[in-house]
Amino acid sequence: MTHTEPPILRGKVKSVYDVPGEADKVTIQFHDKVTAWNGKAVEYPPEKGKVCCLISALLFEKLEKLGIRTHYLGTEGLDTLLCRKLTIVPVEVIVRNIAAGSIVKTTTLTEGTLIQPPIVEYFLKDDAKDDPLLTHDRVRLMGIDPEPLKVQALEINYQLQSLFTLMGMDLVDFKLEFGYDVHGDLYLADEMSPDNMRLWKRGTKERFDKDLFRKDEGDIVEAYKYILQHLRQFA
Repeated sequence: MTHTEPPILRGKVKSVYDVPGEADKVTIQFHDKVTAWNGKAVEYPPEKGKVCCLISALLFEKLEKLGIRTHYLGTEGLDTLLCRKLTIVPVEVIVRNIAAGSIVKTTTLTEGTLIQPPIVEYFLKDDAKDDPLLTHDRVRLMGIDPEPLKVQALEINYQLQSLFTLMGMDLVDFKLEFGYDVHGDLYLADEMSPDNMRLWKRGTKERFDKDLFRKDEGDIVEAYKYILQHLRQFA
């Protein structure tokens, strides 16, 4: 999809645009780009944007059917979502079911340790500060009530775990972003794809997520296409 106006927000792998004549809507365009470590590593794999967009659309549609409010309104072309315009909460919410990534580096847990019950973590959404981990109380000090975020995150986790189990996948962990509309209603925002979640083939550590890029272990686009193909069967 091409745009005549500049984006209102340009992220590392997506751009957000106003919708002419519709102040309550935006479009989010996914780019053929992958980054790691806050943009320190970058590649431009063909078709990656389209695949992430289509996975996000399927997962948002699934969650909406299950009663979870999302900003998703539809697609515009293969690489663009039409979404509600929200005021984004400046906190990234992480749900962890299995130990991997930063929790292994900063605790005594080893990769693959089952986390039961799942835990919810909060990180400041600020690349310049390297997205530091926040405590529950620090989130409150920022004027944000973390409880609605936690409740929604755990419900989303329950629904996604059920779906990915049917697909023969373990949902290791994932990142969520939320936003409020003009009426003060909370919605799930951003994207839902292997760019912001870890997925392992069930019972193994075979990766189908961005860790393939981080660890130089394989083709992320082919892995993402595998997830898309199976989502079309089960979502």
